[in-house]
Amino acid sequence: MNANYSDDNPALGALYGAHLESVKARHDHALEQAGASHVVVFSGSPKLAFLDDYYHPFKANPHFVGWVPLTALPFSYVVYTPGETPVLVYYQPRDYWHVVPGSPSGYWTDHFDVRVISDTNEAAVHLPEDREKCIAIGEFDDESLAFGIDRINPTTAINILHFARGVKTGYELAVMRLAAERAAAGHLAAEAAFRDGLPEFEIHRAYCQAVSHTDSELPYGNIVALNEHGAVLHYTDLDRQPPAEIRSFLIDAGAQVHGYASDITRTYAKDDRRFAELIARMDRLELDVVSQVHAGVDYRDLHIGAHGLIAEVLVEAGLARGQPDTLLETGVTAAFFPHGLGHLLGIQVHDVGGHQQDEAGTIVDPPSGHPFLRLTRVLEEDMVLTIEPGIYVIDMLLENLRGAPAESHVNWDAVDWLRPYGGIRIEDDVRVMADTPENLTRDAFARAS
Repeated sequence: MNANYSDDNPALGALYGAHLESVKARHDHALEQAGASHVVVFSGSPKLAFLDDYYHPFKANPHFVGWVPLTALPFSYVVYTPGETPVLVYYQPRDYWHVVPGSPSGYWTDHFDVRVISDTNEAAVHLPEDREKCIAIGEFDDESLAFGIDRINPTTAINILHFARGVKTGYELAVMRLAAERAAAGHLAAEAAFRDGLPEFEIHRAYCQAVSHTDSELPYGNIVALNEHGAVLHYTDLDRQPPAEIRSFLIDAGAQVHGYASDITRTYAKDDRRFAELIARMDRLELDVVSQVHAGVDYRDLHIGAHGLIAEVLVEAGLARGQPDTLLETGVTAAFFPHGLGHLLGIQVHDVGGHQQDEAGTIVDPPSGHPFLRLTRVLEEDMVLTIEPGIYVIDMLLENLRGAPAESHVNWDAVDWLRPYGGIRIEDDVRVMADTPENLTRDAFARAS
């Protein structure tokens, strides 16, 4: 594995201390507002499959990962009291059935009072005695694992923590650049597999090999879609045999480093020049939208503006006719581009707090007619978000235009031409700055080439 991804990366170690101070400050503020003295952050517990004796892949509590880069450590706790060194209760069971976590090591260990336990019940002695002054953050399927803490995920504290996570620390940005590099390598391998005529399943395997992830280690299920499958927004079926004719390829796939995700989409044409030109036009559109990302911009305005640009592309490509405003008002652009322009990105692919106006939890709804937009905030420096416009032939949406004024604005012959190709989506991960944004995705591809 690339040394950049390891737990002893000195560059990440140099940034981690300042990151931890930011995390502490957020929790200091959350505790004060919640009227509590201590926070106990639970990593989570594996979930047993219904009527069976095996567990689903473990997903750590993202709040826990924000403290410490341990994504595969169940039944563990971060215990923090303002002004004191945080305690890490590190669960290392005695078990000969499974591989157990190794001894704590890495650039983060010096920042914690690490206490290793081999039985979950041992955690209790490492928690604050005054449980009534504690809050707990996490998912407690078994209430006994909260050890008598009654205030679990209090709204006041959660809103503060979620809102703050929208802005990334220098450490988080460095890790997310590594995640973008990792995914870029996977995308290049997947494109090569597509060019070789491999089926979706084998393309997916090539991607996983290149990023050194098993399926459960991926930040989300890969979308690996040939031909018309590209019109299924969350397509994950993975055909084992290639289609008789391969026309197009849409891949939406990410990677993770120390629990932080990348999220990248690319679309390719096999031979058809007309479809390749439409991809190139959408690529220019996406970069146009990216160039508008800077602090102080309302993301809702970016989304609506992207619909105006989509309208122009639809007219240029002969898929629709009419003025951009008319195509928006009649729902034509929404039928071709039904999802949101993007979302916050971080420990979670769809990171929390996207609809929060403030740390009090005031919600800002998506614009009318655009219910799937996941980000409605005014952008701040060092947010990381995705920009992912698309055009698809989704028949159930286009058929809704029949019999309405929108029907006359659609070139149905051109829709028939595009249908076998599914659709086009281009997605980059972008850091918000005061003016010109940092495009983590394009930079990662440039370094990989």
